[in-house]
Amino acid sequence: MAKFNLKVNGKNKEVDVDPATPVLWVLRDHLHLTGTKYGCGVASCGACTIHLNGKAVRSCQLPVSAAANLEITTIEGLSEKGDHPVQKAWLDLDVAQCGYCQTGQIMSASALLKSNPHPSDADIDNFMSGNICRCGTYLRIREAIQTAARNTAK
Repeated sequence: MAKFNLKVNGKNKEVDVDPATPVLWVLRDHLHLTGTKYGCGVASCGACTIHLNGKAVRSCQLPVSAAANLEITTIEGLSEKGDHPVQKAWLDLDVAQCGYCQTGQIMSASALLKSNPHPSDADIDNFMSGNICRCGTYLRIREAIQTAARNTAK
C-alpha cells in the first residue's frame, strides 16, 4: 500500500492503495464516484473514460501511481449541475437507450470538443470509435456532438 495525492474534480484527495490499483477502482471503491463505469476491463469499450489533464483516457487500465498529482475529471466533475453542452445535447436528443456506456461517451465527446470545437462527421467517428454502445445509438451520439459544438459556438 502507498499514499497517493489525487486531484479529482478540482478537489485534493488522498488514498492509500496498492500502486497498481486501476484509477477506475480508486474512483468507485475509495472515493465513491460511481459515474465512471466498468465495462470490459481491458480499455477497449470506453465505459470507464475519464479526463486526465484534459485528455480522454481509459481508467480501467490506468494505475493510480500514473495519475498521482494529475488533474482527474470524472462525469461528476464535468459540470456542477449536469449542464455541460454535451450533457445538455445528450438529454435534448434523447441519446441514451440503456445508458450504461453514456458516461464514457460523454467524457470522450467533451474531450473531442475541447480539442476540436468544430469536428466533421469523420472527426467524430474517428475520435469516438473506441467507445462501444451495445444499443447502437451512434447516429444520435454524432448528432448530439454536432449539436453541442453548435451550442458551444454561440
